[in-house]
Amino acid sequence: MYQPPSSPMSIQPPTPRTPGTPLSTSPLPEGTMPPPSPPRTPRMAITLAQPSAKKKKPPRSTRAMRAVRSLFRSFPIIGSPACRFPTSVPRAGSSAGGARQHDGHVHGASRTTGTLFGYRKARITLAFQENPGSVPDLLLELAMPTGKFMQEMGAEHLRIALECEKKAGERAKLLEEPLWTAYVNGRKIGYAVRRDPSDDDLTVMQLLHTVSVGAGVLPSDMMEVDKQGVDGDLAYMRAHFDRVVGSKDSESFYMLNPDGNNGPELSIFFIRI
Repeated sequence: MYQPPSSPMSIQPPTPRTPGTPLSTSPLPEGTMPPPSPPRTPRMAITLAQPSAKKKKPPRSTRAMRAVRSLFRSFPIIGSPACRFPTSVPRAGSSAGGARQHDGHVHGASRTTGTLFGYRKARITLAFQENPGSVPDLLLELAMPTGKFMQEMGAEHLRIALECEKKAGERAKLLEEPLWTAYVNGRKIGYAVRRDPSDDDLTVMQLLHTVSVGAGVLPSDMMEVDKQGVDGDLAYMRAHFDRVVGSKDSESFYMLNPDGNNGPELSIFFIRI
């Protein structure tokens, strides 16, 4: 039988391959290893000191705390319509809150460092420290976006009220309560949850350990964060606060404005009712 002569231009049949095997477009030469991935930047060393008044306490139920946090994160971030501002909240400068001296300091109050921080679309976090170089002894996450809260800070007076229910046989200290109903200028915004500082929280505190008072942003590359949903830089505001203990069921924090009376007033109230 006659067969046509082979031509150098004739098309060769495809090489058989195992079904399901992806077709390699740029195979590596045999024996060549793929380039190694760039090394991950090590997390910043944390040198924050423990609060001097911190005492060892029996550990809380991890399962219970995890359930509270999971429930909190399931709540919508947008608050409900306006509601009544608690009448039991003391006002700054009133007899319940203590008389202010000429420097703005409340007589009989103890001074602490307060920091509000968060990414623009993420929930804002409130941390109180003994001083800028110590680990936070109180950290709360509020159901309000950081960007929205910073807009609220443009008001002349900003009052945050945090309420929790008094339970029968309650022995926990007020600021150890895990879950709060949160109000901003009388409007309910949702809930606030107390939690232990995460690695990211401690990184923020470490980066700000030399800042006593001020506001600004921390670039995302400084935060060493690898999370979906992180949008842009982290905003923060830090100030001194006067802490006034009214009773075992009420405490107040008043921001000391470094600019005297020219800046906004921020008051935070904790109430157990």
